[in-house]
Parts: sequence; C-alpha cells; structure tokens
Amino acid sequence: MITKRIIPCLDVKNGRVVKGVNFAGLGDVASPVELAKYYSAHGADELVFYDITASAEGRALFTDILTETARQVFIPLTVGGAINTTDDFDRVLKCGADKVSVNSGTIRNPSLVKEAARLYGDQCVVLSVDVKRVDGVFRVFAKGGRENTGMEAVAWIRRCVADGAGEVVVNSIDTDGVKAGFDLEMLDAVCRAVSVPVIASGGAGKIEDFLTLFRTLPGVDAGLAASIFHFGEVDIPDLKRAMADAGIPARI
Repeated sequence: MITKRIIPCLDVKNGRVVKGVNFAGLGDVASPVELAKYYSAHGADELVFYDITASAEGRALFTDILTETARQVFIPLTVGGAINTTDDFDRVLKCGADKVSVNSGTIRNPSLVKEAARLYGDQCVVLSVDVKRVDGVFRVFAKGGRENTGMEAVAWIRRCVADGAGEVVVNSIDTDGVKAGFDLEMLDAVCRAVSVPVIASGGAGKIEDFLTLFRTLPGVDAGLAASIFHFGEVDIPDLKRAMADAGIPARI
C-alpha cells in the first residue's frame, strides 16, 4: 500500500514562519531555515514553504530564504507564493524546490497550469486552493484567503487537474487553525472529483484527527499541518507510530 504522507507547512511572512487562525491574526513562530532543518531530520515526508503575503503585496517570493531553506532539507520541498508565470516556476525550481504550488496566479492566468505542466511535467505542478463555504457553497478564495473569487471550488479543481495539476492541496479556511479536525465534507467532495493525490490542510489539532482523516477518507494521500507541529503539540514520529498501530500505512 502507498504510505500516507505527513507534511509540515511553513507559512512565511517577512522571512519568518507565522501562524494564525482562519488565515488571520498571524503570530511569529520561528526561522524557516531552522524549522525546515528540524522537520527534515524528524520524520516529515515532505515540506511545504508558502510565502503567504507575496501575492497580496505584489512582490516576488523571497528567494534568498528559500534557497537557504532548500539546502537544509533532504525530503521533497513544495514552494508557493506569487507564482504567476512559468518564469516564476523556473526561478523557485532553481532555488531548490522539487514542486511548485500555484494558487492566486492560476486564478489570474488559467492557462498557467497547462503551460507549467507542459514545461516541467504534471508531477511538478501542485494546485493549492483556499476554500470557504459561502451560503453553503464551496467557494475559491484568492490572495491568502482575502478575496472571494465567486468560483465553485470543486469545478475549479477539476478543471485545473484536467489541465495538468499533478496534486491538489485543499486548504479549508473554515477549519484553519481551529484544531477541531480536518474538513471531511470538503475533502470528500474533492476526492470524488479527481484522481490525482489530494492533500488535506486546515484543522488538525491532535493525532486522532489524522487517524480520523485517513480512516474516513482513504482517498486522501496526505495530511498537512502547521502550528501543532511548530509548537510541539504533535510529534511526527509519535503520529506515525499511531498511524501504523491503526493500520494506516506510514513511513517510519
């Protein structure tokens, strides 16, 4: 069986890892370089690096910090933040990224996924979607969750996968930082719509939340979290042992 991946997320603002609740109230956590080095050595399967304010601030991603972070990790690294063109893909890949995450950039330029997949391969293109319920409908949000695009999320994800996105990160704004469990309803809708790997993001508060995720939705390939790992509330080796004990395949 394919092992389920555990992925810490580094939300980076002004060169520091930060974390908030429902995409707001960001507080300082640590250096992305030191945190990445720690996770690489302590059981993380992959790592995600998001420059979370690059799009909203209209600037390029901090490549110097990214390059130093990439030097410290020996696991796959996905990078996102102000990825608007294939030149941006090229730039972050040359900094050491293994995969590139697109979000607001592909909303502005819907052909970006197709162009990037043609140049770098589907496996390099990760679609990251910030989703929130609006009047009972899953809507896509842009600019770090600040702007409602009005697009229905599942249809948007299906379209981008058809264009060549090789993986989908589903970020639930409703559950982000709340630590009450993953958004199973939202994730189920996405898993039913696409056949590529789906990564669950937003809501993990304890080990049991990951066990519930993988038991309830075996189609989910990975669980992504931030603060519970950053603040030591969940230790990745402990989580993986619990997964193995529960019969959920994990790389230990």
